[in-house]
Amino acid sequence: MSATWLKNAIFYEIYPQSFYDSNNDGIGDINGITVKLDYIKSLGCNAIWINPCFDSPFKDAGYDVRDYKKVAPRYGTNDDLVKLFEKAHEMDMHVLLDLVAGHTSEEHPWFLESSKAERNEYSDRYIWTDFCFGNADDLPYIGGECERNGTYVLNFFKCQPALNYGFLNVTKPWQKPMNDPAVIATREALKDIMRFWLDLGCDGFRVDMASSLVKHDDDKKSGTSAIWHDIRRMLECEYPEAAMVAEWSDPGLSLRAGYDTDFYLNVTGNGYSTLVRDYENHENEDHSYFKKDAGGNINRFLDEYMDWYEDTKDIGYISLFTCNHDTIRPRYNMDYRELKLFYAFLFTMPGVPFLYYGDEIGMRYQQLPTKEGGYFRTGSRTPMQWDEGKNLGFSGADGDELYLPVDPSSDAPTVSSQEKDEDSLLNTVRRILALRTDHEDLQSDAKLTFICTEPDRPLVYQRGSLFVAINPRGVKSSLKKELPIGEKLFEIGDAFYDKGELTLAPQSFGVYKSSEG
Repeated sequence: MSATWLKNAIFYEIYPQSFYDSNNDGIGDINGITVKLDYIKSLGCNAIWINPCFDSPFKDAGYDVRDYKKVAPRYGTNDDLVKLFEKAHEMDMHVLLDLVAGHTSEEHPWFLESSKAERNEYSDRYIWTDFCFGNADDLPYIGGECERNGTYVLNFFKCQPALNYGFLNVTKPWQKPMNDPAVIATREALKDIMRFWLDLGCDGFRVDMASSLVKHDDDKKSGTSAIWHDIRRMLECEYPEAAMVAEWSDPGLSLRAGYDTDFYLNVTGNGYSTLVRDYENHENEDHSYFKKDAGGNINRFLDEYMDWYEDTKDIGYISLFTCNHDTIRPRYNMDYRELKLFYAFLFTMPGVPFLYYGDEIGMRYQQLPTKEGGYFRTGSRTPMQWDEGKNLGFSGADGDELYLPVDPSSDAPTVSSQEKDEDSLLNTVRRILALRTDHEDLQSDAKLTFICTEPDRPLVYQRGSLFVAINPRGVKSSLKKELPIGEKLFEIGDAFYDKGELTLAPQSFGVYKSSEG
């Protein structure tokens, strides 16, 4: 780990086109983020991750980059982003940008040059076969689009040609080894992009599809890991406090490859999905752990998580998140009380937590047609709901000009309404995050020990000298065990310890000091 500030970091993820429209053109922008920094700080968040904000044709919501060194005009200018960095730093906040390392847009100048028939310095910047009808050795590919006599490899959508970081094992004449000069040039171009934004004040990067660089890599991703090790060496030398967050979801690999933290991604049926999104794994059933009386079992999460935690706790962090731009919002199947308990758990666990914009007020998932490659994800990318005014305070534009429609429900949650309610989800999040900030034993690297994980008992764990207990069920739950539990610091519902018995009322949560000093 290099970025020491991650020890007490709490991130707020912003989908820029949907956060706040400062110029009333119907789409969020960089200046809108700057205007709302005070609000973000008031939540208890001291760091921001901004989804892609670079110039793009937006066939995949900005994950198809056309110019890595230019802010998309819809969001403003490079100067606007620099001003955001400066204002955030004045407020002791950090800003990460989203780095799409594995591919670009098909409209990127590198690709336009690479697709030409005549050889040039970008001919091997992407992965091309050597024949217009040639397959790509089991990799996804596109043919018939360019004058070049070859097909090109994709990383995701048709609009996202894969950059050439080489093949771990070369088996075809058109494949380049990792030490090929053209492959090394791709790696150096990535470093150049990173230096550009770090020099302007960016504090690091969340890296999209971080494990996707080297093709035909082995199970340990040794080829891709070697590239990230090389980049980490550059950062340690030139930008020692720059943070690197991986979209990898294999912390044993990513953290050893040089990352500071790795997302525990939601994948159907994995440990994380069992917490609040287990409906994707059962026909017409939902056994999410934090859903009241759903019969969930925390060990389905812990069986996976604890192996990762024990393996990596001394080399980096695992990041849990409320939701993200690729995930159905948790309000989809959870009520406010269930969300409070889920957030209380998430924000008292180790690692660097991420709060997705709008989850703090329980924004709903909207059933919407696809927008800019979002497909089902579009419904989690709707405008932030600030107040009861026009477009729920997101924009002064006419409704048909909005990037996406706002929640049309008469009871759509807003920041303004929840700020007036002391017991709201918003104010509960603020109190939980303040507790985490105030107590080092709840921060990223404090020790974690589970005391009780029995399905019909409270979930009890220890963070340093603090004890945490949760009962997500709709019935009272208790644990008879002598524990050095002292002063209660925080609770949701009713949680108490007396004469060797810890008792939690239905859907309750408590944090306690140790009585041993």
